[in-house]
Amino acid sequence: MEDTQNPSSSGNNPPPRPPGLRQALKQQALELAGTALTQGALFTARQVTQAIHQRPDANNTFFDPAAFPFTSRMERNWKVIRQELDAVMRGVEIIPNFQDLMPEQRELTTDDRWKTFVFYGYGVKFEDNCRRCPETTRLLESIPGMTSAMFSILRGRKHIPPHSGHYKGVLRYHLGLLVPEPADACHIRVGDKTASWREGQSLIFDDTHEHEVRKENDGDRVVLFVDFLRPLPPVLSGLNRTVVKLISLSPYITRSEQNSRKWEEYFGEEFDLVRNPPSGKRA
Repeated sequence: MEDTQNPSSSGNNPPPRPPGLRQALKQQALELAGTALTQGALFTARQVTQAIHQRPDANNTFFDPAAFPFTSRMERNWKVIRQELDAVMRGVEIIPNFQDLMPEQRELTTDDRWKTFVFYGYGVKFEDNCRRCPETTRLLESIPGMTSAMFSILRGRKHIPPHSGHYKGVLRYHLGLLVPEPADACHIRVGDKTASWREGQSLIFDDTHEHEVRKENDGDRVVLFVDFLRPLPPVLSGLNRTVVKLISLSPYITRSEQNSRKWEEYFGEEFDLVRNPPSGKRA
C-alpha cells in the first residue's frame, strides 16, 4: 500500500517548540535587548554629564525661571491647568502611588501619600491621561524638549528623603497648582538652598543635586512636574536627545508604561466616572 503519511509529520522532523518555550525565548531576547539599550544609555549619559560639568552653570541648584521663555506661558495658563486638575482630584484615591508605577522608587516612598498622574515618561505618551486633560497636554507639548510630565500629588504630611537624580542632561520644572497654607510649611531643599511652592509660580532646579521635600502641613500639594532637555550647544544637544531616546526604550520606562496600562485596565473606567460624574450627581 502506498504510504500517504504527510512528510511534515514524519519522525524525521523535530517536534514544534511548545508555546511556553517560544514565549520564554522571546522574553529573554527582549530582556537582553533592554539590557543593551540601558548600557548604551548609561555610557552616553556619562559622556554628556561629564561635558556639562565643564559648563559655568554646572553647579547651579535652582535656576531663574525667567531665563526659560516657556515659564511665562505656563504661569499665564495655570488656572486652565488647575481646572483640569480639579476634575482629576475627584478621583485622587484611585490614582496610583508613585511606587506602584515605578517599583524601583520604593526607597523613597512606600505609603499612599505620593500619587502621580502621568502624561509623559521620557517621551512615552500616556494616551489616556493626556485625553483626560487636553489643555494641560497642549501646554506641555509646547515646552521645548519636554521629556516627562505628571501631576505630582503629596497628601497630608509627607517627607521625601534626600536623593539625587543621575542624569544632568535634563532640568526639572515645577508649576505650583494646589498649595495648602501655610505655604512655607511645604518646601523643597536642593543642595543647600530651600524654596517653597506658590500657586501659579514656577521653580526650576537640577535634580542631580541632593534634594528632599518636607510637607509639614495638611491638605494636598500638587505641582505640574516636568523634566525638559537642558539647553546645550548643538552637538551636545544631539547626544542628549539620543540618551533620552535610549532611556525611553529601557526596561525602567517600559515597566512603568505596562503598570500604567494595568491601572487603566482595572481602574480607568471607575476613575472617569468619579472624575466626570453624570450631570446632577456631582458632589
